[in-house]
Amino acid sequence: MALGLVLLVSLIAVATWLWRSRQQLADTRPSLSQSGWALTWSDEFNGVNGAAPDPAKWVVERGGNGWGNDELQYYTARSQNVRQENGRLVIEAMRERFTGPDGVQRDYTSARLETRGRFSQRYGRFEARIQIPSGRGAWPAFSLLGDNFSTAGWPACGEIDIMENIGNEPSVIYGSLHAPRYSGAASLTGAYKLPSGRFCDGFHIFAVEWEPRAVRFFVDGELYATRTPADVPPGGRWVFDHPFFLVLNLAVGGNLPGSPADSTVFPLRMLVDYVRVYSRQ
Repeated sequence: MALGLVLLVSLIAVATWLWRSRQQLADTRPSLSQSGWALTWSDEFNGVNGAAPDPAKWVVERGGNGWGNDELQYYTARSQNVRQENGRLVIEAMRERFTGPDGVQRDYTSARLETRGRFSQRYGRFEARIQIPSGRGAWPAFSLLGDNFSTAGWPACGEIDIMENIGNEPSVIYGSLHAPRYSGAASLTGAYKLPSGRFCDGFHIFAVEWEPRAVRFFVDGELYATRTPADVPPGGRWVFDHPFFLVLNLAVGGNLPGSPADSTVFPLRMLVDYVRVYSRQ
């Protein structure tokens, strides 16, 4: 009887642990099925520590050509700059003298990933849970680019910045649309300011819900901006009607954030817990 009771208690304990584990997983994977969303693509970054991002899902860009913004970093695929670690993607910007295989020399390195040629989608909900760094010169971003980028060019392909941060504004993020006649400094941009604290102090969920004639921007489930064709300036075009691919990057310096200050602490780390894409059911 005693042995049977011990086994029964053990079975109950195991069942309770399994139930709690499922509940915890559900808590970290909020279901959108009730609101009509179905998961179509995701990366949970559960590879072994030190592993590169899944090459079936991501292309790791390389180069130090300024990326159209006079950025100061050289993007590499080295594990020092990009890796999976403890269930997260780490993008790490370092202050170091680096010369690329193309002979370009930079004083900073970092990483940029995109799903071009791997995955793109027209319309849906695109979200990521990210902890961003802070400090003057830091420029983390989670964006979408039109998959006709190579033929149409930018900004004709369209760009949706789901999250951009200027490192010396640690409590503010920006969501923007770029297209002909409204790009760069003239983009359609909304800002979200944390009620308290800084984005670098923890993880936050950044998302857009993109439909044929609307793009809505969210932080932690709170809608803070909506853009429609009615917002397009005269002579501009609404180009958000074809598939877009995903981009994650951590730039250093450039036109928007300016150069790092002496007080900026390196390395800068952008941590991505997951990226998930949904479509309407």
